[in-house]
Amino acid sequence: MPTFPIARAGGRTLEIQGKMANRHGLIAGATGTGKTVTLRRMAEAFSNEGVPVFLADVKGDLSGMANAGADSGKIGERIAEFGLGGGWLQGFPVRFWDVFGQSGIPLRVTISEMGPMLLARLMNLNNTQEGLLNLVFRVADDNGWHLIDLKDLRGLLKHVAEHAAEYRSQYGNVSAASVGAIQRQLLTLENEGAADLFGEPALNLDDWMQTEAGKGVINILNSEKLMRSPRMYSAFLLWMLAELFQMLPEVGDPEQPKFVMFFDEAHLLFDNAPKALIEQIEQVVRLIRSKGVGVYFVTQNPLDLPDSILGQLGNRVQHALRAFTPRDQKAVKAAAETFRSNPAVNVVEAIAELGVGEALVSFLDEKGMPAPVERALVLPPQSDLTPLPAAERDSKFQSDILYRHYKDMVDNYSAFEALNDLEAQQAAEAAEADTAATAGGKPQNAEKAEDSAQSGLVGGFLGGLFGGRKKANQGMAYDLADSVGDQINKQVTRAISRSVMGVIKNMLK
Repeated sequence: MPTFPIARAGGRTLEIQGKMANRHGLIAGATGTGKTVTLRRMAEAFSNEGVPVFLADVKGDLSGMANAGADSGKIGERIAEFGLGGGWLQGFPVRFWDVFGQSGIPLRVTISEMGPMLLARLMNLNNTQEGLLNLVFRVADDNGWHLIDLKDLRGLLKHVAEHAAEYRSQYGNVSAASVGAIQRQLLTLENEGAADLFGEPALNLDDWMQTEAGKGVINILNSEKLMRSPRMYSAFLLWMLAELFQMLPEVGDPEQPKFVMFFDEAHLLFDNAPKALIEQIEQVVRLIRSKGVGVYFVTQNPLDLPDSILGQLGNRVQHALRAFTPRDQKAVKAAAETFRSNPAVNVVEAIAELGVGEALVSFLDEKGMPAPVERALVLPPQSDLTPLPAAERDSKFQSDILYRHYKDMVDNYSAFEALNDLEAQQAAEAAEADTAATAGGKPQNAEKAEDSAQSGLVGGFLGGLFGGRKKANQGMAYDLADSVGDQINKQVTRAISRSVMGVIKNMLK
């Protein structure tokens, strides 16, 4: 069974077991204590065994993983201390990605794939506004309108608002205020660069699960600019997690993971997240391990993560924490309590004393049980700690075979075009109906007016004829019929009188 060497303690190498690598993990510690080096060492260990890796580069200092490191400074000292030899240093197959397409292959996702829940988080919507967004997605699904980019969503919101009365009975209330609020949030997202994130060709996650020369490709997402919009950063990472869960088959506990993900600045995934979203993340994290995916959260403080998530992270590396405040002291105590005790290690004291590159380590054993915590030194990285020069990085990703596929955004037929076609069709049908209603050159409206006038004349005439009460709009027609009615009444009265008198005379004879 493959293993992944991470640290050394007392002459022993501490390794993550291949079958337990998909039981997730945590890298925690204060700024400057060595979290990034540990992340790099783990990614290298997985890549060496043919496991593809994704990691978010929030500081822009991981691009050097493409080149072999230098046998000098502290790295050289650590290599000599552990007797790793000259063959230790090497570069790795790296693929660079960037939502904005400036320092990596452009990365996109469609509005439909992101879904209403993550979009609501992205736009910081309240419950009412999120309900309306769900309504809009339902309208799109029922009509077969594909939501790809921001203009699709903006156009569909406008359409739903204009046809609120039609949709209200079937889908529920359409609030003009909520539509306006969502439209304003879309403008904010556009200003933050979301127009680059949403579009096609959308990312095919199979392109992240590749190997080269027996090593897993390390996919580095440049997140320096993306981090300026923390909600966009967290929404994208959560989408990726959910998408992997949907697309991958069940594999149980394989000999080694099929894919490993590192989420740096992990607290952003949970900050101000609604309970429903946290429950969804918890469920996905719990179940995705059966798909052969390992998720490793990187954060400063273990308390940044919900307890429901923290309890699922079996492989742990805890760097130093500074206990200057009561909250810091609470964090130290909480971190200490998460480890399986070791009589030889005072965890609470050790956490405050750890040096750079030193950590408290506990990995799952072959049976899935946490090993007793040990104070250890993280193995030195094999790749170069110095970031690539911009020109070298740009040349590398622009020559990548995938760059040609993702380079240019494609504006495919979607909801925006479908709604424009629908409006044009409705306008044409209305014009055709108006033309068909025209007879003898008379406009339809004139014909209606004439019919109304004729109806008024007839109604007035009959009203006067039968002695009805005159109405305001009956005018001359009523007066004429009233006069005619009087003459008819007089003639009928005379005829009846004559008939009656004739009968009486005959009776008297």
